[in-house]
Amino acid sequence: MTSSESMDLYTDPKLFSGMDVYAVAGNPIAHSKSPQIHAHFALQSNQAMHYGRLQPAPGAFTKAAQDFFAAGGKGMNVTVPFKLDAQAFAKVLTSRAQLAGAVNTLWIQDGQIYGDNTDGAGLVRDLRAQGIVLKDARILLLGAGGAARGVLGPLLEQSPKQLVIANRSNAKANELVKIFSELTQGTNLESVTLDDLEDAGKTIAFDLVINATAAGLDNVSPISNQAAANIFVPSSFAYEMLYGKTTSFMQQALQRGARVSDGLGMLVEQAADAFLIWRGVGLTSAIDPRAILAQLRS
Repeated sequence: MTSSESMDLYTDPKLFSGMDVYAVAGNPIAHSKSPQIHAHFALQSNQAMHYGRLQPAPGAFTKAAQDFFAAGGKGMNVTVPFKLDAQAFAKVLTSRAQLAGAVNTLWIQDGQIYGDNTDGAGLVRDLRAQGIVLKDARILLLGAGGAARGVLGPLLEQSPKQLVIANRSNAKANELVKIFSELTQGTNLESVTLDDLEDAGKTIAFDLVINATAAGLDNVSPISNQAAANIFVPSSFAYEMLYGKTTSFMQQALQRGARVSDGLGMLVEQAADAFLIWRGVGLTSAIDPRAILAQLRS
């Protein structure tokens, strides 16, 4: 297999007679916990379905998705680096997918490919499950890329008092403030640079700090220790969208007495949203995302 070919990891719908077939597409994808999560959902709700992995080569997502749906695939989750490709591939976008500027959930209905983004809803549900009150909270969102944009709408729907977007350069953060300004409903939505967070005279401690950057992949934090000293107090909650390890960002928060969480709960909760889109909201009471999360953590 050449690098230009897509890798189908036991996902061809023709191989699973009598079952509805779903997949997660990303590159790399072998590490994904999504097949395990959806297998649990299917078991909990007695659904005859198979969920596999697809690894399209860079630039080959559209062809891989076309082939998957043409062969009878029912739905697809999409992760890095194909969420923008998925948005372009979908013919009908939900309002939250349009706002998020990216798609992580695809499905076929009446011959049309639909696209949604369940990331923000998944984040909000995970935060609530961990006892985080978002109404009237002071929230700091680190990063202004696709991950940040994908969660801004659902966060603003919770009516926080303040939501500050901090990014290395101000331009992208300012753009998000403009895009989402109509959803503020009284929330003070503003942007700063990451350097601004180092100025104690310009910043405050936050109730919730969300790292939507990929800095943790390189074992670094997006913020300096000085900034961490300004934004974290023992009552703060630090949320890392990455999962599977205690990142430098999480360590900075722990050193200042704050509570922390990785993003595994967000992964499970956004998957639950996708599952219910595909299989029907009538199954809401049949699935238990927090039980699945507990199993994954053990």
